[in-house]
Formats: sequence, structure tokens, C-alpha cells
Amino acid sequence: MSAFVQALILMVLSATLLCFAHSAPQVPCYFIFGDSSMDNGNNNHLVTTAKANYPPYGIDFPDGTTGRFSNGRNTADVVAQLLGFENFIPPFATARHEEIVRGVNYASGAAGIRDETAEHMGGRICMNRQLTNHAITILRLVNLIGNGSLAKARQHLNKCIYTVAMGNNDYINNYFYPKYYQTSILYTPDQYAKILIKQYSKQLSKLYKYGARKFGIAGAGYIGCTPAMMNRFNTNKCVDAVNGAIIQFNTRLVTAIGELESKLSDSKFIFIDPPRGYSSEDRRKSTKIIYYHQEKDC
Repeated sequence: MSAFVQALILMVLSATLLCFAHSAPQVPCYFIFGDSSMDNGNNNHLVTTAKANYPPYGIDFPDGTTGRFSNGRNTADVVAQLLGFENFIPPFATARHEEIVRGVNYASGAAGIRDETAEHMGGRICMNRQLTNHAITILRLVNLIGNGSLAKARQHLNKCIYTVAMGNNDYINNYFYPKYYQTSILYTPDQYAKILIKQYSKQLSKLYKYGARKFGIAGAGYIGCTPAMMNRFNTNKCVDAVNGAIIQFNTRLVTAIGELESKLSDSKFIFIDPPRGYSSEDRRKSTKIIYYHQEKDC
């Protein structure tokens, strides 16, 4: 089990609840925001190179090529199962009627904190747009379970778990891609991390205003060890400059979510630090999830 999954479970459950695969869900709903590590079909109908609805994606998944950027289940699927959900959380693109009561997956391959991130790849659903989609879901929930009352819908949302995995593409498909973006010219790594975290904090605060209270926030991965970055820097070793920038981002993120938790009443934020000290291939093996084409989207 990955550190990401373990931390999310510990946020709301005791260790004795790790074997409840067929019991009732431990929370009424689960909402997912993120990039390709979480996307389960939201990019399928977009005009984009960040797609995963064709082989070899899904070769080990019961439903085949659903749009997950992996061979089988992705991280969001594993978390949903460990929380006790009988079915996987549906993507916003296809979620219908009562399905949204138990949660929605808004994640999109190539998505970033910044709106322009990965625009060279075509369509993608950035974090701001994912929040807009969540607002649409809430309006639907007002009618489904609130009998027209937003307050009742928010009472339901207060009990849910929210996972957010953003930041990877803001580096691999923005800051460290000067062919298309000027951010590395305009900002030092520290300045860029500060700008990203400022915007990210506003986005998480908006999610809180929408009703979220229990957050699992994933740190950005050490993308300096991905094939894309090593190829871009013409080396066969991890790129220290890239991983150094990620460390600055994650360090600021830890501080930011601590401040949010102290400021936002009844909120609980868990930071999930990605593994470090071994290769990205080892990390994939450790979670038994293979993410294909990482050179396109981390």
C-alpha cells in the first residue's frame, strides 16, 4: 500500500478498519481532485494528447480502457475500496443522478494549479475548472438530498473525504518546459513555489467554503527522476534541480495547509509526502500501479 493511501485511511479510521472491504462505507462520500494519477475518464472526450482510453492503458482493469492513466486501478480507486465503497467513484464527465451522492472524481490528466499549465497538450481540466465542476455537483445535490436546501447539502459534504493531488504538471508541463512557458525565466524556483502555493491555498479555501472539511493533500512527486525530465535534461540520472524545486513547493505546501487548518474551523488537513530516496520505477512497483507515458503527464 502506498504512503498516500495509508495516510488517507489514518485520517478517519483506526488500524482495525483496514479489512472492511465488504462492509458499509466508512464515510458517506469521497471527492477527488487531481491530475493523471487520479483521472478515471474525464479526459476521454477532450481534444488533447493527455488521453488514456486506448491500450495498453487498462489492460488489468475489469472494464478495460476507461481513461485511467494506468494498467489497472489508480490511487483514487484503491482509496475508495479501502473506505468501503462497493463501486469506484465515477468521473464528473459521466456521473449521473444519485451516483453523485457518494462522490465524484474531477481529476484530469495534465491538470495544474495554474490555468495555463499543459495548454500545449490541448484540453485539460485545471484546478479552477474542477472547482467549478464541483459547484455544479453541489447544486445537483441541493435538489437530490437537500430538498432545495443548500445547508442540508453542505451537512452531507462536511462528512466526506476530499483528496487533492496537484502541482506535478505545474513543473513538468510548465516551469521546466521553457519551449512553451516563460515561468522559469520570470521566477526563481522559490518565487514560483510561493506563487503556486498562494493560488493553491485560495483554491483549497474555496473547497472548504463549498463544504469540505476532511482533506488529504498529496505533495508533488519527485519528477526529476521521470524519463521525461531526464530526457529533457539529457541525462540518465535524476535531475537534482527539478527535485530541488519540488522540495521547495512541498515545504511551502506543508506550511500552507497547517495555516489553513488553524484558520478554517473544524477542518482537518493531512499532507501526504511522496516517497523519496529511490526511483520512480520503484515507487510504481511499490503501489502495484503502472502509470504509462509519464513523459506526457506526471
